[in-house]
Amino acid sequence: MSILLSLLSAMSYGLSDFVGGVTAKRTSPWSVAFVAALGGAVLVACLALVVGGSPGPADYAWGAVAGLGNGFGTAFLYRGLSSGRMGVVAPVSGVGAATLPVVVGVLTGERPGALVWLGVLAALPGIWLVAREPATGPAPVGSGVTDGVLAGLGFGSLFAALAQVPEEAGFLPLALNQLVAALTIAVVAALLGATWVPRDRLALGGLVSGLLGAVATASFLVATHGGYLTVTAVIASLYPAFTVLLAASVLREHVHRAQALGLGLCVVAVSLVATG
Repeated sequence: MSILLSLLSAMSYGLSDFVGGVTAKRTSPWSVAFVAALGGAVLVACLALVVGGSPGPADYAWGAVAGLGNGFGTAFLYRGLSSGRMGVVAPVSGVGAATLPVVVGVLTGERPGALVWLGVLAALPGIWLVAREPATGPAPVGSGVTDGVLAGLGFGSLFAALAQVPEEAGFLPLALNQLVAALTIAVVAALLGATWVPRDRLALGGLVSGLLGAVATASFLVATHGGYLTVTAVIASLYPAFTVLLAASVLREHVHRAQALGLGLCVVAVSLVATG
């Protein structure tokens, strides 16, 4: 079940990024990200009231840490995509989001089987290839790399921190995660001199992205209750594959050879992890 929930998380993240990306092309990406995080917080808070739970101070603390990672990851991803090269920022952040939880999982005593490790090894280059776009011209050395690394560390921290929230805590720590993420995005955007306050109706499209992102994060949280962090985080990090497939089917964007190879590796990775 944890693998299916992780796949649902990846699919929802991919759809969220697709909707958010399309919306952000028409208005400020920062305002879209802010509205998405805030909308996700409202949805998860409502879910928490229905489901219930008994979160303690430590659970809220982990939720806040996850929110900081979520917010910083989103902030530096957007900064990188706007000022660096998407072909560098996206794959670096994707691999970082998968790698950090694997390290945390191993350090906390997780020992997956050999097939699972083969799946992880297939997933990392798969994420890189499927998220990477062919270069269209020369880029400065290190262009986008710093933002990609920081975004990857942020998203990896989100996964690693949420995995520490136990099942009995319910979804209130997750709602706090979304709220802290929204505040973090606003602060980082303000420090960078970017506009984060929604000024038109187009930014409200971020609500759809936020709802999908909340579903993705909630699915990941539940998945960690029944599976290894090293497995759930890697599968959830396959979300670029779903974004690429949506772009190809809806926007008729061309899937390059490297991306096709990456998609194949993602399929192999899921198969190996599921078998293991």
